Amino acid sequence: MRTYDIETRLIQFPLHPETPQEGQSLEQLFAGRGVDVAAMHARMKGLMEAEGLPYGERSMTYNSRLAQELGKWADVKPGGAAFHDAMFKAYFVETRNIGDPAVLLEVAAEAGLPADEARRVLDERTHSAAVDEDWQYAHDMGVTGVPTFVAGTFGVVGAQPYETLVQLVEKAGAQRR
Repeated sequence: MRTYDIETRLIQFPLHPETPQEGQSLEQLFAGRGVDVAAMHARMKGLMEAEGLPYGERSMTYNSRLAQELGKWADVKPGGAAFHDAMFKAYFVETRNIGDPAVLLEVAAEAGLPADEARRVLDERTHSAAVDEDWQYAHDMGVTGVPTFVAGTFGVVGAQPYETLVQLVEKAGAQRR
């Protein structure tokens, strides 16, 4: 949203924190909830294609807690924004297990972040408290799904077309640059 004078901030959210590190199938995750996994994939693929983004058809979901902790660390590193793009690619395009510390270290290295520091973040859980704070903040804000976009007192939930995000920031009073 380079067109608008806004500041973005990523807040972590505990989407299915009970998921085991090795992951579980989407069929298991949505069992008995009336979710059509094929229709969900088709919708996401269409949204991603409309924005020129790649998307792979994943069959598994993974515990993202360690990825979130590494993401909080990346947020304060020079060039750290590349980590979030690399995580998107790893999870949504390459369908890699982002609950696996070895995968996370590979993704950090692919993003150009120092592997020794990334390993320390994971081993020592140095950003666990920051993620806990984000989870509480998201809970307090009433967030129920990801992604959730908030601008001022307005918000939208789920993957959205660019035009919807433009409407959101304009409704909140963002000014064009």
